[in-house]
Amino acid sequence: MSQPYCGPGAAPDEIWAAWNPDPVVLAGLALLAAALWRRGSGKAGLIAVLALAVAFVSPLCALTVSLFSARALHHILLAGVAAPALALAWPLARRVTAQAGGAGMALAMVAWHLPPVYDAIWRSDAVYWLMQGALFLPAWAFWSSVLTGPRRAAVGDSFLTIGLAGLMGMLGAVLTFAPGVLYIQHVDGAAAWGLGALDDQRLAGLILWVPGFLPMAAFAGWMLRRGWQRDFAA
Repeated sequence: MSQPYCGPGAAPDEIWAAWNPDPVVLAGLALLAAALWRRGSGKAGLIAVLALAVAFVSPLCALTVSLFSARALHHILLAGVAAPALALAWPLARRVTAQAGGAGMALAMVAWHLPPVYDAIWRSDAVYWLMQGALFLPAWAFWSSVLTGPRRAAVGDSFLTIGLAGLMGMLGAVLTFAPGVLYIQHVDGAAAWGLGALDDQRLAGLILWVPGFLPMAAFAGWMLRRGWQRDFAA
């Protein structure tokens, strides 16, 4: 089996030395940081760059090769922290609707969890980056519309957010209650961390539920309440 992007993974005693020195990624982050600084994006831009650095440069990158649960955390960091922060710092064009962004984000989340697609991601750096973009760019578009779009769309956007939260919860349930291992690529990596591959998979499901589904559902509820009070209160 070919080595996936982020390297061969890392055991617990090696993890803090497992940084990703890819010059293309480092240069991309530097260019993004410079562009955001010139825009005066403030804290949101800083959070976006730091979140992307944690996702693709820090030892979390290597950990996603060892543990599928780390992959789930990586996706939450990308779509739930970096994308909304970048949306606030640098919103995409207004013509990119929340519906289009949400649909793309949903399709990418499902695709990432299909074993044949995951195997292709594992074997090809090009497919890996294609799928990262397929998740991050629609998430950036979705959050740009939801967080910086017209307030009159708050009720509709809240239902879209609820739908994405529900999809994340459904994926979490599938991973938590699946009777067998879906991602054999992590069998050896999980063992190095003292986990069975099935336990690692179930942990990934819990991560999608707790830090993934619950905050997004709570945010959607807050949006719905605010929009309802503004549009329908007497």
